[in-house]
Amino acid sequence: MGIPEECLKEAVASIQSLVDSGGFKGKNFKKLVKQVVDNPEEYVEDEHFAELAAALIEDRDFVRPEPVHYRTWGKDGIDEASHDQMRQACSVPVATAGALMPDAHVGYGLPIGGVLACENAVIPYAVGVDIACRMKLSVLDLAPETLDAEFNRFKEALEGGTRFGVGVSYDVPKSHPVMDEDWTVSKITRERKDVAWKQLGTSGSGNHFVEFGVLTLNDRIDEIDLDAGTYVALLSHSGSRGAGAAVCSTYSAIAQSRLPKRFNDLGRLAWLDLDSEAGQEYWAAMNLMGDYAAANHDVIHRQVSNLLGAHIVAGVENHHNFAWKEVHDGKEVIVHRKGATPASEGELGVIPGSMADPAFVVRGKGNPASLNSASHGAGRRMSRKKARSQFTWKAVKNDLAKKGVRVLSADADEVPGVYKDIREVIAQQSDLVEVLAQFDPKIVKMCGDGSRAED
Repeated sequence: MGIPEECLKEAVASIQSLVDSGGFKGKNFKKLVKQVVDNPEEYVEDEHFAELAAALIEDRDFVRPEPVHYRTWGKDGIDEASHDQMRQACSVPVATAGALMPDAHVGYGLPIGGVLACENAVIPYAVGVDIACRMKLSVLDLAPETLDAEFNRFKEALEGGTRFGVGVSYDVPKSHPVMDEDWTVSKITRERKDVAWKQLGTSGSGNHFVEFGVLTLNDRIDEIDLDAGTYVALLSHSGSRGAGAAVCSTYSAIAQSRLPKRFNDLGRLAWLDLDSEAGQEYWAAMNLMGDYAAANHDVIHRQVSNLLGAHIVAGVENHHNFAWKEVHDGKEVIVHRKGATPASEGELGVIPGSMADPAFVVRGKGNPASLNSASHGAGRRMSRKKARSQFTWKAVKNDLAKKGVRVLSADADEVPGVYKDIREVIAQQSDLVEVLAQFDPKIVKMCGDGSRAED
């Protein structure tokens, strides 16, 4: 009968209203509906067809907005598929601005390394599956030479201080004030609280790691009260574990179920209005997962340093899978950083390389063109499947040992060769961050069970 798919709900309601009133007359019915479709302005105040008429007018007058502009850093190292994802993200009707970092590669919905600002809306998959995946670096009161001289001591601290893998947990939950927060902010966080508690202090799969290394500062860092010199440091990368993944999948499914049919192609880029009940629930759950992820790192660093018999004297940490309320161009927006580091002026962060390449402590320059963002790492240059077919883990591990990097556990899909050159990536964003210190990994532990996770 010529009714657009977007207007079917209103059409059914209007027809039902007509039937209930006794005004349904067989032969004239299709003619009447055709009149409404052809001339909806004449029915905007009709007793039965007012809502359908309004929907038809809205659909007829709808013009899909042009994608918002995004700027790219490190263009030569980013594949077209990542740009395709970024262009699609920038076509979301609530999007206001975007940026693509030099470590960008394909993810789910928004590419990893993508930054997207939206007006009063949040996109669960633009935050990511691993909500509040983050970096934490702790400087220890030990001399760098102890890493070689007392290797077994460091090995035992890593082996005993955390566990790796999908679903891995502790039989006896670890203590932390985060478990006293309100976990009833959503049904999913309430249901996952006990599991989250048992996973507190554990690490994920994929590119998550805990490692010891040497931190080198050429100049003093006033923000963390640390003088120039070399130090032993502990560096970790992981997020909100199973609870965070459940929050993402639950609220992304809700968002997709509410996606207007004309935007079905956006799929995992479905958004939740922050004024809606689901939007408010997701926002509260996301922030709780941020606190939980921070607590997870805190427990890991506390356990490892205690087992090592060392004290933490300084540290730097940051999220890189999260959404923030920020003001840009004089307007409050929701900035999603999926695999991107916050880099407001003066803000400290950590950008890692690979198990054989350095991580860098950086200070943000607050570049508005990047929405005050920087990369979250080196970025993958090949898929996990290709990495497993191209590299043999035993051979890579032996090569790393010759270079002074001892890997306690890992998989072939995380070897250095799958990543871009972190030094080039850092150089490509010199207008976004200033390098303050370099961390060189020496003893590395990752998941070695073949589990896969989104970066």
